[in-house]
Amino acid sequence: MTTKTTLRGALLATSALMISAGLAAAQDYSKYGIKEDVPGACSFASIDAKDYSGRTLNIITHAIPVIGEPTALHAQQFQELTGATVNVVHVPFGDLFQRIMIPFQTGQQAYDVLFFASLWLGDFNPYLAEVPQAYQEVSGMQSVTPTYKGVATWNGKMLNYTMDGDRHYLKYRSDVFSNPEMQALFKEKTGRDLTVPATWEEYNEVAAVFNNMDWDGDGAPNFGTAEVTKRDDLMFSAFISRVAAYAKHPDVKGGFFFDLATMEPLVNTPGWVKGLEMFVAAQASMPPGGTSFGLGDEIFSFGGGQALMSYSWDDAFIQAMQEDSPIRNKVAAAPLPGATEVWNRTTGQWDKFDTPNTAPYVTWGWSSAVASASENQDMAFDYLCFFGNEANTLADLQIGRFGVNPYREAHFDPAFYETELGWDVNTATTYTDTLKAIDGGQNQVFDLRVPGVGEFMSSLAAGVARAQSGEATAQEALDGVAAEWKAIVDRIGVDRVREAYANVVALEDK
Repeated sequence: MTTKTTLRGALLATSALMISAGLAAAQDYSKYGIKEDVPGACSFASIDAKDYSGRTLNIITHAIPVIGEPTALHAQQFQELTGATVNVVHVPFGDLFQRIMIPFQTGQQAYDVLFFASLWLGDFNPYLAEVPQAYQEVSGMQSVTPTYKGVATWNGKMLNYTMDGDRHYLKYRSDVFSNPEMQALFKEKTGRDLTVPATWEEYNEVAAVFNNMDWDGDGAPNFGTAEVTKRDDLMFSAFISRVAAYAKHPDVKGGFFFDLATMEPLVNTPGWVKGLEMFVAAQASMPPGGTSFGLGDEIFSFGGGQALMSYSWDDAFIQAMQEDSPIRNKVAAAPLPGATEVWNRTTGQWDKFDTPNTAPYVTWGWSSAVASASENQDMAFDYLCFFGNEANTLADLQIGRFGVNPYREAHFDPAFYETELGWDVNTATTYTDTLKAIDGGQNQVFDLRVPGVGEFMSSLAAGVARAQSGEATAQEALDGVAAEWKAIVDRIGVDRVREAYANVVALEDK
């Protein structure tokens, strides 16, 4: 695409947004599953005023339901409103990266709109169109929190169109923690009061006390913790949650995964080793089969009432809060546990903290973008803007299987969850307070978004699995990972990886 064509497209996009917003008329769009249309440049009424008849938009997305289902739903709506032909290709997660990357590398213009994991931006960024300023200024984008605007940005340019926000946090059974009998049992066994775990040591202790006992009175045993432990099913993210508080020192800048200056891997330093030791120890408090749980298993183990605690994305919490859930309004949220001893790689010593150190983990998040080679960028950005308009997003947030999680300031208001979803005050308040604490928190950890991230994470997961199985100690396992990471960096090119990693470090050190 020539510079002249790109400039013309940007000007047309700006004019179209202004005109369509002005033409938006009051109509009833409730048949599309929304409560009511919200006026704006990408509202139902504004998009309805556009005519894309005779044009085709091609979209690639994840398999149904997570992200794939809302992609298809809003594509059908967009097609009906604009007259465009919209083709949606659904791809299983294991194949999605290559199905997007191969056309990029071979110069094929296969898709206009792409939905993918945000940590792949390190690989995809050369092939993506910058979000035009007009779309960055629509109300829905203006209310995206700074954290998720940062996730969408690469070298100062907004390349992802934000439509989801993800993070890891602690979920727990509030009914058990507030039960006097359970409190007395815990005090008897540990000598201390039962509290929401503030450290990973406390988490493991609580999980052990309440493991393999019928604490909910349904006649079936319950267990202490459900965690993502399956090597090839996002286990690396669960492990990073376990590590962050020990290895992310608030006073040490310049890298969590690598030392940015030297690009020496940090994955085998004492903080990482301690996190792995705690991860391995927790296996004794997991349900049968829990040492090979994938994300789906963790969702239904906690969300179905089997486990006392878990930590990962919103899905298990939302599952627990479905209208037909037996534990609806019996759960609460809290930030990830912390650590009272944190490795300081500058001094080579453990530093003690009276108040546990925490490191909010902003992990993953589905994202979307427009291919820079697309000849339909105007239509593509209109579709993404429509996908994420206020009316669609509020509807999507209420459907757990859609995988769309809070990312705007308004999404952190407990009143929405109380009035629209019927959550009780404690559940809604702990949930939104936790999200706000992560989004505005200090000492954040972000995903490793560099070329070859899949190789780095596969290596990490394999090493962690060796420790989980007892094949290697935590130190031995992570020494092996560090050696593999060095080899990957050498093969890709240290300068190329460092340049990409600098974007991650900038988010963490801000």
